[in-house]
Amino acid sequence: MIADQIKAAIRDIPDFPKPGITFKDITPILKEPKLCEAIVEAFVEKLKGIRVDVVAGVESRGFLFGLSIATRLGVPFIPVRKAGKLPYTIRQKAYKLEYGTATIEMHTDAFEPGQHILLHDDLLATGGTVTAASELIQEMGGIVSGFSFVVGLGFLNGRDRIAPINGNIIILADY
Repeated sequence: MIADQIKAAIRDIPDFPKPGITFKDITPILKEPKLCEAIVEAFVEKLKGIRVDVVAGVESRGFLFGLSIATRLGVPFIPVRKAGKLPYTIRQKAYKLEYGTATIEMHTDAFEPGQHILLHDDLLATGGTVTAASELIQEMGGIVSGFSFVVGLGFLNGRDRIAPINGNIIILADY
């Protein structure tokens, strides 16, 4: 089962980025090309029946599988970046973090109004970043068709936060 393979590959890093947090490091997955292929195939299989015109990957680990999913689906890929990283005309969205704020941005020509956008990231924690990305997509005239994550931290209730935006939530390995 894909969840077991993902969990076997993930490395736990205690007290990172601060004491009391156990970081789920997905980089060991990247050393296993067959597992990477299986992850992309699992997403593609679970996306059957969901309209996806574009895949948007959240910086930076959302790029790792987001582009592969988009390529496999034959649709464009949009990078959702941190502020100051995109060179063309952009739209931004500021959002609150546990301590402070952050800003994400996308190019204004990233997609056409009315297109259905799948939001992809490596991990769903509290859902703050993908909620902000969803709001930005909606402000730009897009429709959030769902979410996909390699890993979910269920105890942080991110699923509950994003479900009102769209209930199509794919998590391959949940903790």
